[in-house]
Amino acid sequence: MLRKLKALGFSANLSYALGFVSVIGSIVVWFTQGGTDAGEAGAAGERFGIFVGLWAPTFMAIGNGIDNLSEQIINSFKRIES
Repeated sequence: MLRKLKALGFSANLSYALGFVSVIGSIVVWFTQGGTDAGEAGAAGERFGIFVGLWAPTFMAIGNGIDNLSEQIINSFKRIES
């Protein structure tokens, strides 16, 4: 999967940026969808904000995997050349 993402042009930096945007988006959703309100409407906004915030570790893990994939490719080429 990581090789396919990399072939499609999905870089590790893009993945890290999406993780950061997810955290900011989570905070915005929490405040705008009723995270400070009491009741069912506030609880739904709170849960949605948490859901969006959970995307961040996924994007960070994908970015880390793409970084590691790049290092593995470089190391394999070094072994072939020597």
